[in-house]
Amino acid sequence: MTSSGPWAAPARVLGVVVNPVAGMGGRVGLHGTDGQVELARSRGAEPVSPARARRALARLHELAPDLEVVVAGGALGADHLPPAAETPGWRVRVLDAPTGATGAREPGTETTADDTREAVRGLVAAEVDLLLFVGGDGTARDVAGAVWAVCDDCVPVLGVPAGVKMHSAVFGLTPVTAAVAASRHLAAPERYGTRQAEVVDRDAAGDVRLYGTVQVPAVPASVQPAKGSPAPLNDDATGLAAEVAAEMEPGRLYLLGPGATVDQVGAALGLATTPLGVDAVLDGELLAVDADEATLLDLLARHPRATLVLGVVGGQGFLLGRGNQQLSPAVLRALAAADPAGLAGIQVLATPAKVGALAEPVLHVDLDDPELAAELAGYRRVRTAPGRSTVLRVET
Repeated sequence: MTSSGPWAAPARVLGVVVNPVAGMGGRVGLHGTDGQVELARSRGAEPVSPARARRALARLHELAPDLEVVVAGGALGADHLPPAAETPGWRVRVLDAPTGATGAREPGTETTADDTREAVRGLVAAEVDLLLFVGGDGTARDVAGAVWAVCDDCVPVLGVPAGVKMHSAVFGLTPVTAAVAASRHLAAPERYGTRQAEVVDRDAAGDVRLYGTVQVPAVPASVQPAKGSPAPLNDDATGLAAEVAAEMEPGRLYLLGPGATVDQVGAALGLATTPLGVDAVLDGELLAVDADEATLLDLLARHPRATLVLGVVGGQGFLLGRGNQQLSPAVLRALAAADPAGLAGIQVLATPAKVGALAEPVLHVDLDDPELAAELAGYRRVRTAPGRSTVLRVET
């Protein structure tokens, strides 16, 4: 570490590791990317985490221009740093890349979970003050596991959200808020200390489970809570779904987002929709199940009168950006362009129990399109039960 004067505190040290393939499956209709990178690429998926890493790091430099930065080598970090000319004041040290991270294996070989864990062990050994990782729940497990293998809570971690689901409580609300949390903690750890946060992911059987906890920066309104446990369906959910189904207009396309509450709309119509993806319904018929971005764009081109129905991620309050990346900025802009109701016509469903269980009465949007996200911000009606609604603020 270095200091700016004989009485100055040592410069804080940030560690950075990036999962370059995290989140690739989202827009092509996969519900995660772990073990499915080749399938995602075959469907035309492109990396999303490098751009999210750069956005977070660029904002972090604006907020904390005097940092020691230790970064994993190659595709696991160094390749995604903003150019040195854009980060004056940062003193960057690049660790040796784990095998495979810079093409040491056959060309085209993807980085692996073992590479991530090796990189994290190197960052912990470098005595970083905060370990910033870019990825999803699978990456969070790899990072936490590597930290646990070395020490107990010896270094706080923070995730830049770049996966598909991100149920864990270790992520910033967006790449920008992750930068805010990191800068505040690094600048004033005595004020913005740490708190325990859950690392959650789906296991081999597909069940969501808790794998353990890590320390994350305790910065209010910047780090997301864990996804809430699914609540049992009740009369509010089934009655609301039946009301939405009964109101559907002839000739209008309805896109039904993920979640148990919205899935009840399909059940009310007698359709075999999925609670995990986006389904398309027209005149009581199911046109697409678990549709990807390309399918949704094609449907909107052929059926311009369309309404999007969204649920709310329990506990976290996300409308977009968690588990529904196939509802991409391109899809949302197509929805807005094709119908006068556009984005204002999005219907949001959340039972009183789900609204009451939010960590704060706010909804969130995390999109790779700041202008579009700003259009979605503000106050929005949320339908909670038959004939009942409330108004919640949407933040980006």
